[in-house]
Amino acid sequence: MPHMTRGGMKLYQVVGRKAPTEAEPEPPAYRMKLFAPNPVIAKSRFWYFMHQYRNMKKTTGEILDVNEIREQDPCNIKNYGLWLRYDSRSGTHNMYREYRALKLNDAVDAMYSEMAGRHRARPRSIQIIRTGILESKDAKRVNVMQYLDVDPEGNTKSVKFPLPHRIQRAPKKSLRSTFKASRPNTHFN
Repeated sequence: MPHMTRGGMKLYQVVGRKAPTEAEPEPPAYRMKLFAPNPVIAKSRFWYFMHQYRNMKKTTGEILDVNEIREQDPCNIKNYGLWLRYDSRSGTHNMYREYRALKLNDAVDAMYSEMAGRHRARPRSIQIIRTGILESKDAKRVNVMQYLDVDPEGNTKSVKFPLPHRIQRAPKKSLRSTFKASRPNTHFN
């Protein structure tokens, strides 16, 4: 898949079926949710997976609908769990990963980048099996748990983000100056 992650991945819902024939005038429709950069590659991936699971391919089937599924709440940060399989140089592996992001698409982009960096896995060799939003108590990975209000033992903790080096700016341009007689105070408690 050329430049699969360049513009960012989007979640598509593709609905397709076998083309109607006289023997089977109303074949069943199949719906699949796929991550792809655009609808063209989403349709291509649909046929790739359908050919593996059912006796269907593009020449004997038809696409009924392609929709992009958008995030319902893109303003609140969530914990995402991703179940995937990928082909490495030595074989096929199953994997579970956790990400903290505003949107599922951002979590999937982070997963593709991390898999490329850590495992040298190309986007074409990664198949996302399942995704889900996790509660704080269900998180398992340390990189996600460090931002949560629950530690690995289940005890509550307070997460703080200190602002150690703050420089006070002048409220108006007329009060701004290039040079000051006194050193600025950058530590406030």
